[in-house]
Parts: sequence; structure tokens; C-alpha cells
Amino acid sequence: MRELRENFITSPDVYKEGAVAVFRQKFNVKPIKSASILITALGMYEAELNGEKIGKQMYAPGYTYYPRRLLYQEHDVTSMVQSEENELKVYLGQGWYCGRFLCENKTQIYGKKPGVSWVLKITCQDGSIEEIHSGTNVEELESPYEYAGEYDGEIYFAGKFNKVKGYAVPYKEPIPESLEKTLVEVQVHEEMPVKEVSKLNGVTILDFGQNFAGIVEIDPQYIAGETLTIRHGEILNPNGSLYTNNLRKAKATIIYHAGVEKKKYRPRFTYMGFRYMEISGVEYKSGMITAYAVYSHMERTGNFNCANKLVQKLYENQVWGQKSNYVEVPTDCPQRDERMGYTGDGQVFALTGAYNFNTQDFWKNFLVDLRLGQKDNSEGYVCATVPATGPAGIGFMSMLGWGNAVTILPEMLYWQYGDEETLLGQYNSMKLFVEAEIRKMGKKNLWIGPSLGDWLAPGKGIAWQAMHNGPISNAFIVHDLEVITKVAKRLGKQDDALRYENQLEKTRKAYIRKYVRKDGQVARDYQSAYIMALKYVIPKGELREKTLKKYVKNVKKKGIETGFFATQHFLSLLIEAGESKLAYDMLLQENCPGWMYQVLRGATTTWERWDALKPDGTVNEEKMPGSGENMVSFNHYAFGSVGEFYYQYILGIRPMLPGYEKLHFEPYTDKRLGHVNGSYMSCKGEIKSEWFYEKNELLIRLTTPVEAEIVLEDGRKEQVTPGTHEYQIKAEKVRNQ
Repeated sequence: MRELRENFITSPDVYKEGAVAVFRQKFNVKPIKSASILITALGMYEAELNGEKIGKQMYAPGYTYYPRRLLYQEHDVTSMVQSEENELKVYLGQGWYCGRFLCENKTQIYGKKPGVSWVLKITCQDGSIEEIHSGTNVEELESPYEYAGEYDGEIYFAGKFNKVKGYAVPYKEPIPESLEKTLVEVQVHEEMPVKEVSKLNGVTILDFGQNFAGIVEIDPQYIAGETLTIRHGEILNPNGSLYTNNLRKAKATIIYHAGVEKKKYRPRFTYMGFRYMEISGVEYKSGMITAYAVYSHMERTGNFNCANKLVQKLYENQVWGQKSNYVEVPTDCPQRDERMGYTGDGQVFALTGAYNFNTQDFWKNFLVDLRLGQKDNSEGYVCATVPATGPAGIGFMSMLGWGNAVTILPEMLYWQYGDEETLLGQYNSMKLFVEAEIRKMGKKNLWIGPSLGDWLAPGKGIAWQAMHNGPISNAFIVHDLEVITKVAKRLGKQDDALRYENQLEKTRKAYIRKYVRKDGQVARDYQSAYIMALKYVIPKGELREKTLKKYVKNVKKKGIETGFFATQHFLSLLIEAGESKLAYDMLLQENCPGWMYQVLRGATTTWERWDALKPDGTVNEEKMPGSGENMVSFNHYAFGSVGEFYYQYILGIRPMLPGYEKLHFEPYTDKRLGHVNGSYMSCKGEIKSEWFYEKNELLIRLTTPVEAEIVLEDGRKEQVTPGTHEYQIKAEKVRNQ
């Protein structure tokens, strides 16, 4: 990658937030045999060769921890090179590198200005090789962009901008030590058709019928000498106008000045989270606007279908939540001035997401940046967001539950994909993190300090969570110690394994002593604490059985009271307690808080808050303490972690051995769902599950590519070979029916 490192260029202009530089390089070549281009940028780029976009990637080269790592792309451009004069044009935006980013709306976070580098390698038919790189003879053209930024959008002039304003200059900013080829690309996916058009006070409102992360495409043939303004929003106000309060400082606006250029326009340096568009400045005509979903390119691996329309809609909503928030990093939401790679939100949804899509490369890429950012943390801790935004320590808030992605994600990759390499390769990173936890616990063997707890659990305010987070936060520490002990043993690090195993027992005992009563009550009957203690702390035995009973009693009395972390395990622990009917009652309940409450109020993705829309129809506009900012998103995937219940318990598909070397098949059925079928394309092949009630019988069908252990609701248990297996059970023998 020496050529790329040595040929970075930039504009001589001083930094101005939102500026886009346009570089042009003309060249002639002899008859060619092949041609390829290596290209990267500190910032965002889009390259065109003879007017055609190079590659499918959006927001290239991708978001990484820039102080240590940068991605590059390599494209075969043989078919794009002409025999006569060629023109390479590169648009350079600021992106995450130095554009406006973060909740604090900072600029120049990683560097002072953007830079770009490319090397075009051409093999001629006569066998000679030519290299054309960015280090020489690159013109800078006038830019058609007045502004381009992730949060505010773009202001674009569709004129002929071919006037040379000067020449590129060498780039003087530091180049990251590691240049790596991209693993996962953000690409344009589904076309999203307009579902409804309405007019209000001189503007046009387009409803796409689906909340999603995406971009608009403008066809200029419908516009003549006018300025088109497009604003984006997730919902409408009661009067039918666009609701934008939850965008905070993000303008989420496209301003398109029509001109002589008749090429269709798509934003290059931004995307929006929206269901609705407000069109003003021109008379809307059908065909003028096309919208597309944008997300990281991943193979679809999971599917689910059932006759219950509400249950089916919730499944589809969580899939769209993933599409909307797997945009380069696992963002928290796609609409407001945030869109950061939150580790906590990411780890909570990771297993569900790994059923929906093949996310192995997505998470491997993320974990590289997690490790690199951790190196610049003065305490070896993992930041709440990845890539990290600079050197730091732990800070006032510990953010336990977020940084613990350091163990949860590699463990998930191991079980879902059999990816032992990533699990073992994460060891030193885990060790840094766990050692930080041990230091903070000290002689108490528990970390008693402010944290966010089970974030957004209803009825538990942020201040309450900060001071009562212990049973949530320390459950994650117990899990960290358990994972690192196992990995240390697998790596043959016996001294480490003994140290962490001893600490695990000390912390587990300290946790139970402080938070769990002998009768099984946890943390004064706090529902989230029951769940996290059962998931990560309390081993099998009498105390666990007592705690499960107390948990069931709590749920029967209070319904759902969980936040981001505990919700993931809420239903599965009811199953473990032998309460499958109660689990389905909770899944299907239509009151707030509950998943069906959202669906019945028109949700097309899952919400950040259970009550993002209050029962009276108004928006929950509770402000963040200290910031005064609105904090409500209608496209936030954390509560979509219910998707793993769909796959693992409704369909019954779980790995018995890592990577599905062997399958555990144990579906839990309920007549209220009607006919159910679904599949998961595991790394060993496709697994199919189907069940339905017919008269007084339950019929179950499994197709498995591997050996499987089958457990049925009438108590039968058997081992089967690959193939299709069918079962019939008398309805009266089915549990909880």
C-alpha cells in the first residue's frame, strides 16, 4: 500500500464545514488488457470514471478508528477505460473524519481536513504497465455542492461545473499506520415506492409507508430552473405536517437547485432516517422522486412467517430496524444527530441480527476498531461507541453493558458461525477490559458506581438507573469473567484462567450476597435485576428455581418493565420457568409497554422508548438531563432483540454445538399464532421449521442439514440424522395449551 500512502492529496482551501472538493484527472492510454484502481480517503469519497460511478459502495472508504486504521477499495475498471481520452473525477467530502458528527455536533474530530489517494494500474495489450496516481497533475474543479454533511444533508447545484479553480496539493495530515481492504460495503438496496401523496399549506407530503434509512433520487426532467427542498421525518404532526422535533440539530434536508445538468441526482455524503418527505419549491409530479434503502450489504439468512398479522408485523419491523441501523457501524438510530456505533445497543441486538443476516464480517470489522480504540483508552476500557472518537478514560459513567460487547460479540460469533478465530483473537482486548473491571471492583468484588443500568426501563428514570444500576452492571462483569476464563483455558493460559476463575467466584458470591435474597427475590423485586441475575449470575440449583418463581410472579403482577438489556432475555426466561403461555401473553399484549402496542400504533420499525408515542397519541418528548435535547426515535433496534425469541423459541432453532455442527430443535407453540414457518441459513446449510394446529393435533416439520437433538412439547426427546422429520402431537399433551 506504499503507493496509496505516498499520494494523498487535498484542496488548498482552508477548512469549511460541509465543503466538498472535486478533483479531475485526465489521461490517455494505449490499448489495454486490464485496469484496476486502488483508492481511499480520510473523509468520504465517490469516484467516477468517464461519468460512471466506480463500484457500488456508499460512503467509501468506510468509518474506522482513523488514528490507527483506514480502509481502501480495489475495483476492476477494465470495461470503463476508453481508448481515447479518459476522465477520472473524485468527489471528496468530510464524512466522519472531519465533518460534523456526534451528539455534541463537533467537527474535525479525527483530522483538520479531508484527503484522498488513488493509484490506477493499467496493463496494456503490449505487456507494458502504466500507473496513474493522485500525486501528479490533478485539477480541482468548482464544486456543485454548497454543503454536504451527514446530519444536515446536501445543497446541490445542477449546473455545469467544469471550470478549473486550481490544483490539488499534497496532504500533510498523518496517515493511519494500517491500510486494510474493506470487508463490508454500504450499498443502495430496495427501491421504496411512494404509498400516499397529500398536500398541506403549499407543500407536498410523501408517505413511503415504511420507516427506513435511505436516500432520495431526483429526476431533473420534472424540474426547470427551480429549487426543490426536501425535508425528512419519521412521523406527522396531528395536522398532517412533518414532525421534526426529534431530529435535534440535524436538518435532514436536501436542497436541489435545478440547472442544465440532467443526470439524476443522489446524495453522495448523507442519508436520512424517515418515512415521510416534505416537498416544497416545485409542483410535485409522479416520477420526480424515488427513494432507496441504504444499509451494509449482508446476505439474508433468516425468514419467518405466521398467520397472526401483528406477530408477523413485529418480525418485519425488527428486520427493518436492523437494515436502518446497520449502516457502516451499528448505529443507535438513523434520523437525528447521533448515528454512532453504540456497543450496548449493538450487542443487545447482535444475535437477532445474526439470524436475519450473515453479520460475521460486519462484526469482525467492528471488533477490529473496538480493539484499536481500546489501545488509546488510558484504562484499557471499551468506549460506549466504536470507532472511538479519541483517547479517553472510563469517565463518570462506567457504561457497563456497553463496553461488555468485548466478550458478548465474539462469543456470539463463535456460537452462530463457529468463528473460534475471532473469539480467541479477542483475548488480549478482553483482558484489558476485564482488568479494568477488577481494578474498579477492588476488595468489594463488585463495581459500585454510576452507570446507565437497564437503559429506558419504564418507570425508572435516568437518575434512578444511575444510582441503582448495580444488579444490571455487575451481571455483565460476571459474564465477562466467565467468558475470559473459558478463552484463557482454550488458549492454554493456565495462570490467567485460574486468576479469572477465582475472581468469577468471588464476584458471583458478592453479587448474590448483595442483591439476591435466600427466597429468590432480587434487588427489591426489580424486574430487570431478576433477568440479568438469571441470565448471567445465578447457577442451576435451588436458588435459581426460587428466583425463577419470583420472576414469574413479578411478571404476572407488573407485565413488562424492562429496558434495553433485560428485554432481550425477558421471554426466554419465562420459557425456562415453564411459562410458555405467559411468554406468549407478554409477546401479544397490546398495552404499553409492549411490542404490539407499537405495532397497533402504526410502527414499521421498533422504537427507542416503549412509549415513544404515548397512549393519548402525543410524542414522548422527555429531554435528556443536562442537554435539554429531545430523545425519541421511532427507528431504534434495541427492543427488536425479541427477534431471537422468534428464531430460537417459536421456530425452535438453536445451535447445540458452535457453528451449528449440531442442532437443538425445540419449538414452543401457541394456537394464537396460527400457521408458522421459517428458516435459517446456517453455515452448515438451511434449517427449516414449520408447525400448525389442525383439529386436535399439533403438526411439526423440521428439515435439518446436520444431526439434531429434538425436544417436543409432549416430552419426547430424540436424536435424528440430517433430513426432514415430521411429528404429530395430540393437542391436549401440549404444554400450556
